[in-house]
Amino acid sequence: MSRRLAEVAKKVGVSEATVSRVLNGKPGVSEATRATVLTALDVLGYERPVKLRGERGRLVGLVLPELVNPIFPAFAEVVGGALAQQGYTPVLCTRSAGGVSEAEYVDLLLAQQVSGVIFAGGFYAERGKDHAHYRLLEDRGLPAVLINGAIESLDFPRVSCDDLVAVHLGLNHLASLGHTRVGLLLGPTDHVPSERKLAAARGWFDRHGLPLDDAVVVHSQYSLEAGQASANRLLDAGVTAVLAASDPLALGAVRAARRAGMSVPRDLSVVGFDDSALMNLTDPALTTVRQPIEPMGRAAVDILAALVAGEAVPHEELLFEPELVVRGSTAVAPRSPAEPR
Repeated sequence: MSRRLAEVAKKVGVSEATVSRVLNGKPGVSEATRATVLTALDVLGYERPVKLRGERGRLVGLVLPELVNPIFPAFAEVVGGALAQQGYTPVLCTRSAGGVSEAEYVDLLLAQQVSGVIFAGGFYAERGKDHAHYRLLEDRGLPAVLINGAIESLDFPRVSCDDLVAVHLGLNHLASLGHTRVGLLLGPTDHVPSERKLAAARGWFDRHGLPLDDAVVVHSQYSLEAGQASANRLLDAGVTAVLAASDPLALGAVRAARRAGMSVPRDLSVVGFDDSALMNLTDPALTTVRQPIEPMGRAAVDILAALVAGEAVPHEELLFEPELVVRGSTAVAPRSPAEPR
């Protein structure tokens, strides 16, 4: 008991006597300090006293598909920090092959009596997945917020990066460098953000009077290895540039080009999406379209907090504009268009 008091007191910056008063339900402690002590108890992995366990509603689930892609740890850092500032404790849930599924995480979070759930990159964006666990959240009336595009039938508040603007930024940049045969390296065909990116690209090509044939549109799973394999089809189609739907896919395209004896950016320009950690340290440093992670994550937390407080929030999708970050992976198009291999 004394060790627990000492650790919690040190974490919060109060006396052990104050922590003891909170744990024993004694008066003389402000509500702010009381909430901070209980949050610290959760963070340090200690069980609350039985009479205080009903207050676990200060927990909020943060469900991510993985931590390999650096964009998701970045979202976790922003969202987790914003939740803590509002007195909530984030419960991080990440899927892994053969591990706990997204639906199982929802069951676990419901059992913990969380106040709400924030999803980033979940099954809500894939049309072919089972969405029953989202319906369960709707039926229970548990507040939830989705980050980036979701299927239309899910009626949750959404915070998204504007895929149309992202694609136009990338294509305008490549066009300014003289590229006319640009390949699109997208996520799965039933993935909503990839659907949006493809629609945005078709509109852009139409307006510029340029062809966009099926040979230069390739769908892939979201990983560097899958991106490399899929990018080979774009190289076979003779593209001089690749616009990818994520940074790992873009790095896969760079690797595919090098394996084919090509130089990036001399022979092939590559543009990513996300501007995840360390993209300025790759070789070459990756030109990419940056997701505004900080304002998106904070907006998701603000919306969730409003829902928990019983306030009405608009369910229309809140779109945030990305920005182009130009680095070393793009250059002027080769003088002669690349020929199919």
